[in-house]
Amino acid sequence: MFRLVATDSRMPRDGRFLEVLGWYRPLDRPAKVKIDIPKTMEWLKRGAIPSDTVTALFRHSGLSQIWEKAQKGEDIAGLALRDTITERPHKVKAKARARMTEKASAGATETPAA
Repeated sequence: MFRLVATDSRMPRDGRFLEVLGWYRPLDRPAKVKIDIPKTMEWLKRGAIPSDTVTALFRHSGLSQIWEKAQKGEDIAGLALRDTITERPHKVKAKARARMTEKASAGATETPAA
């Protein structure tokens, strides 16, 4: 499990943090994510810059859309985040292709018994 935290950029990567904003469990299938919307929105309003990985989590969970609507002044009261993140379709296809290639190559190396 990984924690999503707000940290000072001058602190070491694994150093002290200011506040826990949520968590992410990538090993669960499907992956689970929990983000505290009010805390996260407050940090984004203050100018916090999420890392590339956290930006991707925000996009997949739906927080990016909520943030964009809040920036435009639209009502975000009834909006909710997705709590699971499924694998992207191109990754699923690539894994399936790799399994098929493995099976094909394993079948080609076997020799029939005499």
